[in-house]
Amino acid sequence: MDGTAGLRGRPVADEALLDDVAAMNENDPGGMLRHTAAAGAQVRESAALAAEANLGILADEGRPRAVVIAGIGTAARTGEVLATVAGPRCPVPVIPHRSAGVPGWVGAADVVIAVSASGRSPEALGAAEAAARRGARLVAVGAPDSQLQSVAEGARAPFIPVPRRAPARASLWALTVPVLLAARALGLVKVNEADLAETAARLDAEADRCRPSAESFVNPAKSLALGLAGSVPIVWGSSPLATAAARRFGDTLSANARYPVVAGALGEAGRGRVGLLDGVFGGLGESSRDIFADPNDEPTGTRLRLVLLRDGGLNAEDDTDEPLVVEERRADAVQTLAERRGVRCDVVTAEGGSALERLASLTAVPDFASIYLALAHGLDPMAVPAITEMKELSNP
Repeated sequence: MDGTAGLRGRPVADEALLDDVAAMNENDPGGMLRHTAAAGAQVRESAALAAEANLGILADEGRPRAVVIAGIGTAARTGEVLATVAGPRCPVPVIPHRSAGVPGWVGAADVVIAVSASGRSPEALGAAEAAARRGARLVAVGAPDSQLQSVAEGARAPFIPVPRRAPARASLWALTVPVLLAARALGLVKVNEADLAETAARLDAEADRCRPSAESFVNPAKSLALGLAGSVPIVWGSSPLATAAARRFGDTLSANARYPVVAGALGEAGRGRVGLLDGVFGGLGESSRDIFADPNDEPTGTRLRLVLLRDGGLNAEDDTDEPLVVEERRADAVQTLAERRGVRCDVVTAEGGSALERLASLTAVPDFASIYLALAHGLDPMAVPAITEMKELSNP
């Protein structure tokens, strides 16, 4: 479909497109698949760049009262990742902040980490400037030679340059690693070089499994994408770590594939949203389907598709918000509920020896799946006409 807004694509996903590498390359001129496959390289590059920054001065002034991570979109997700990796025993509050400026209580006893892939987002710039005015310690993460770097240099604050090699939503790891290493310098998290190396290796391995040349029946990302095609996805995480990954999947499904998504914590879902499984797109809709009919002959209709991200956990139970057995039992219950109502359910289970590697194992396949779902619909996952039009209409 072509129109004045530059819309194109097809309303029904075409599985054949995902086994045609040439067609996928044609629909992905911006290289989102290539950028996503470079996640492991992002970890290594950002760790090296952070090592060159003067983060040692953060420790000289002692532990802060609180840490504010300021940014929008993917930059804001870095704050959630930090809070999750730091865990409930983190000695100070870690607060993601998505608005311009900083909270009114921020002062000299606090640290503000301003994050922007472009180095020019109003939220990060406003936070950096406000932190400098209030005397708070500042760390800035963003594109080199940007406005954000200028603000950081003016405040004599550490700046970690992140080369703009990909769109922000494909730069999660490039932005997250500097934030984690800044927090390590403050004594808030225990992330060592081995954790980073294992995380990068995990991302490399998942990129190989999800490579475009791997056919759908052996490619977990393509299989997940085709399962989600034509549905309303619900993505729930069984733990705080898995919930961070679930919200990330919600971001990429919306931005890359243009699918509406419900994403969040399984514990919160149990207080009301689990009722979606009973609704008109869930059990009520599935009950009207003839299980013996040829799927190709069935009337098409929107349905729910549940994606459950399960952590399983490695930490001792007293290090978590809830005992592991509670999280696991709740996840089992939701899978059973979905099965009873005929709602399809995909499960992605965390693997790895550290919180960071386990997070990588929960985000890698979903990241690729969001792109493959876009490509199956003939969409360019990078070009979003509505975003361009919104900026044009919003600018004076």
